Amino acid sequence: MADEKDVVVDFLNSKSKMKSKFYFKDFLELFPDKGPREVKKILTKLVNEEVLEFWSSGSTTMYGLKGAGKQAHTEGED
Repeated sequence: MADEKDVVVDFLNSKSKMKSKFYFKDFLELFPDKGPREVKKILTKLVNEEVLEFWSSGSTTMYGLKGAGKQAHTEGED
């Protein structure tokens, strides 16, 4: 699973200048050969390892690199 985790982290680092939080569906596109459950397991493992963090607007959950971008209480992204 290390390679899969690298794919996620590399994707987030490559997009970090534009935005810091991404929807779950954005990660599905990184793994077209995997189902949603498998992708969710990869993201959950990265959250548990404190590489990624969740951000919730109340109606949706987004993922981002831990400590990247604005924090939840000052988040200005849509």
